Parts: sequence; C-alpha cells; structure tokens
Amino acid sequence: MNGAISVVGIGADGWDGLPARSRRVLSAAEVLIGGPRQLGLLPAAECPGERIAWPSPLRPAVPGLLAAHEGRRIAVLASGDPMFYGIGRTLAETVDAERRAALRVLPHPSSVSYACARLGWALEAVETLSLVGRPLAALSASLHDGRRLLVLSEGAETPGAVAALLREKGFPETRMRVLEQLGSDRERIVDGTAATWPHERTDPLNVIALDLVRSPGAPRLGAVPGLPDEAYEHDGQLTKRYVRAATLAALAPAPGELLWDIGGGSGSIGIEWMRTDRACRAVAVEKDPERAARIARNASGLGVPALRVVTAAAPGGLAGLPTPDAVFIGGGLTAPGLLDACWDALPAGGRLVANTVTMESEALLAERYREHGGELVRLAVAQAVPVGGFTGWRQAMPVTQWSVTKPGVRA
Repeated sequence: MNGAISVVGIGADGWDGLPARSRRVLSAAEVLIGGPRQLGLLPAAECPGERIAWPSPLRPAVPGLLAAHEGRRIAVLASGDPMFYGIGRTLAETVDAERRAALRVLPHPSSVSYACARLGWALEAVETLSLVGRPLAALSASLHDGRRLLVLSEGAETPGAVAALLREKGFPETRMRVLEQLGSDRERIVDGTAATWPHERTDPLNVIALDLVRSPGAPRLGAVPGLPDEAYEHDGQLTKRYVRAATLAALAPAPGELLWDIGGGSGSIGIEWMRTDRACRAVAVEKDPERAARIARNASGLGVPALRVVTAAAPGGLAGLPTPDAVFIGGGLTAPGLLDACWDALPAGGRLVANTVTMESEALLAERYREHGGELVRLAVAQAVPVGGFTGWRQAMPVTQWSVTKPGVRA
C-alpha cells in the first residue's frame, strides 16, 4: 500500500529470524526507521530503502518524521513484539486516525516470550516490569516473597543495579538469571544471587529473571493499602495505617485514574493509591518544603517514584493541575475556598474524601454532607497497651471522614 506505515518486529537473530511476510515488507519499504542496532541487522542488498535512525527524544519527533516522508512506504523496526513496551504503542497514540487505520504491525516473539521459554515459566503467571527509560526505584513496589519477575533491562549495568536494590530491600537471596541476546547465536544465561552478584556489566541486550526471596527479618509490605506506619519516614503528619486503609477504600482507585492528595504530609495516601495499580497516578500538594521532600523520598522508597509533588499551599497550588478522578483532603480543610475548588475540579462521577480530627473542620464537613450527601462516618481505633501488669485500650483521636461522589454522567 503506497504511503502505508508498517511496524516490523525483529529479534536478536536479525534477518535470518524474520518470517517471509516481514522480509517482504522490509524489502519493499522506501524508508526504514529504527534504532541503530536494529537497522544494522538488515542486509543492504535485501533492504535498499533509505535508513533513518530515531532521534532523541523519540516521541516528540514522531509526527514530524512521518510527515517528512508522507506518501512513501515506511517500515518502522521494533525489538520483538512492537506492541509490548515498544514503538508500536507510541505510533498508535501519535498518528492521526487515518494513518492509525493504515498501521500494520508484524510482531516477532518478545524477549519475555523467549525468556519464559528458556526458563520453563508460564508467561501468564509472571509479572513483567520495564526499566527502560524508567527509574530503578519502580522495582520496589513489585518485590514480594516467592514471586517470579521479569525485568526488561536498560542496559549492561542494570543487573548490577537490580542486585544492589534487592540487597537494600531485604531480598539478597533472590536468584537472578540474566538472559542475554535472546534468540541469537550469542544467547547466554548468567546465573547467581543478589547477595553475591559478581557482574558489574553484562551484555547490554538482556532480560533479568528474578525468583524473589525475602529475608526473614526484612519488612513485609503487602499488596493492598494499609502498609505499616514504619514503612514511612514522617514527622507525625501521617494518616495512620487503619484509617489509611479505610480512606483508600473510600477513594476506590481504579487503573489509570488520577488522585489529588492535598495536604500530603508524608504522602501515604498518594503512594498507596499508586501502589494499587501501575497505571494509577497521583499528585501530592504540600506547602511545607521539608515535608514535600519527604514525600518524594517515601514515594521512591516504596516503588512509586512517578508520584508528582507540588510544593504549594492549596487551593492556590491546584491551578493548572490535570483534572482528577478523585481528591483526598488530609489537611487544610478550613483554608478559604479549598473545598469549593476541589468540588469544582472534579468531573461527574469523581470522588472526594476528606478526613479531620478537629471540631471546626468536622462542622464544615457536616455542612457539606447536608448539602451534597455522600457518607459521613467517624473512624475510631484503639490499641492494646500495657497498664501496669495488665493490658488496656489506648484510644486514638477519632477521625471524621466525609466521602462523596459528584453526581452526573461523565462526558
């Protein structure tokens, strides 16, 4: 098709490993676009088209590069499956509807498929995490004892960095296997544990397979909201564990949704919102610079370094933020205009949850409850403590919580 865009997956075995259809598309292409390594896998005699290496940064350059070759047959090279952490998704999200309809994707087995085949692991039972262009700290949220994890590597130094993180987080006995050049005649598996990992560098083209083993004394962080309070660095401004679990239940995060965490404190609500699903996003708004820095450290340490921290007072600091799916107000409820600004920012179907321990703020929430409905509850937690030679209950300050869903149908 004249002017078509084809996205062709290619493996480390290069031209020899391509099926006939992929070869035909590449041979007929007038323009070949890809990374230098991928372009280097194509024989010049078989693929005479003009070769263009992706610029950096890649995503902003896509529309202009495609427009410059409008009307020509374009083949874009991708590693393995183009739609698995690949350029295929970028193209599908970037090109207009007409070109998207003409987009042809010819997949190749992904590195994850190859890795599972070599290891004898069931693909559907393995979590995959990419560290390509992503911070190493994101791995922390996926560390659970007994789990199998495949990590798409940034390069030659990634396995060593992963080993160091595993030691830091209490997983030194984790078995690590680095699978290099999967699918090529240079394929190799490097085996070891995080505790004694000896390789500062490996082949840059690698996938890391982890059989996770947590040390007996290491903190156990579950997969649901309500992490231990000790998991956070804080100065006392922390939504405590049991109230936090109830708050996240009221906020009801779903994949891809965005939360505003206002009066972030230590960031626990936004952090645990993001830990519920890798696609969840959050913005923590905190006026105190020291606390804002602490939120960022907590987010990185607990595996969600993408949490955005805005150092500003609300409601002024909310200007320009993307539309939230949910808002949590953990502090500053009596600030003039804050509740109205949050309510106005929410789309139909958006949720608002506000917690307070003061009578003044409680009166404000009661007023809004009468106006908008929702649920108004009081959360009380007591803990067993020594009383002389006996045991008694110590009551924490009760928390009043208002939760409400904005009426209407989302556009």
